[in-house]
Amino acid sequence: MKEKGKYVSSYLMQLGFLPGSPVLKMLSPLHDRETFILCLSGSFAVPPPVRHYARVAKKKKTGPESHLDDLSPTMLKMDYAAVPLAQTDDLVKRLLSLELANHREKLELKKEQLIAKVQRDENDRNSVEVQVAILTARIRNYQEHLQKHHKDKANKRRMLMAIDRRKKLLKNLRLVRFDTFEKVCEQLGITYTFPPEYYRRATRRWLAKKELCIKVFKAVQKQRAEQKMQQRLGTTEAEEAKAPQAQTT
Repeated sequence: MKEKGKYVSSYLMQLGFLPGSPVLKMLSPLHDRETFILCLSGSFAVPPPVRHYARVAKKKKTGPESHLDDLSPTMLKMDYAAVPLAQTDDLVKRLLSLELANHREKLELKKEQLIAKVQRDENDRNSVEVQVAILTARIRNYQEHLQKHHKDKANKRRMLMAIDRRKKLLKNLRLVRFDTFEKVCEQLGITYTFPPEYYRRATRRWLAKKELCIKVFKAVQKQRAEQKMQQRLGTTEAEEAKAPQAQTT
C-alpha cells in the first residue's frame, strides 16, 4: 500500500503539482491505480490548479498633436495680456496664465495670433484676410475634435460648412488680389487646391455624350470658318469687278 501511495505522489509531482498542495493531499490516499486514472480522466470532480498570471500593461495611446501646443503655459490670458503682473503672487500669475486656462480661452488666444499675422491694421476685424484666419482656427479645432470623436456628425457638418466658406473667400481673394492671397496662404499654412473640373461621376454615357458634343462643336466651327471664307472671297470678287467699271467712267 505504501508503494502504491508513493507511486501516486511521484506521478502527481511529475505532472507539476508541488508537494503539500491541496490536490496532492486529496489524491495521495488513492492507492489504487485504476481509481487514480479515473480521477484524472474526469470521472471524479477534482478542482484544477489555480495559476495567477501577471497581466501585460496596455500602452497608452498618444493622441494627435494639437494646434494649441505652441502656446506657452506662461502666457497670460487674452483679457489680462495688458495687466502688469511683475510684483504679484505666483498663485495669481498661475490663475491668469494659460497653465490653468480652459480650451476655449486657449482657442481665443490662438485665433488672435492668426488674425495678427494677416490683418491690414490694428483695427481691421472684418476684412477677407481676417475672416479666413478665424475660419482656419475653427477648422483646425474641429479637425482635432473629430479625430477623437469621429461619430460627431453635427461638428463634422459645421467643419464642412466652414471649409466651404473659406474656399469661397480664398477663391475670390485669388481673383482680386493675388499677392494678398499668396501672403495669407503662407502665413496661415494653408495649401490651396484647385477644385475639380467636373463634380459629377464620369460614366460611359456621359463620356460618349461629351465626345459627341465636342465633335459637333468642331464641325460647326469648321462650317462657320468656311462660310466666312466664302463671304470674304465674294466681297473681294465684287470689289475687283467694280474697279474696272470705275476706271472706264
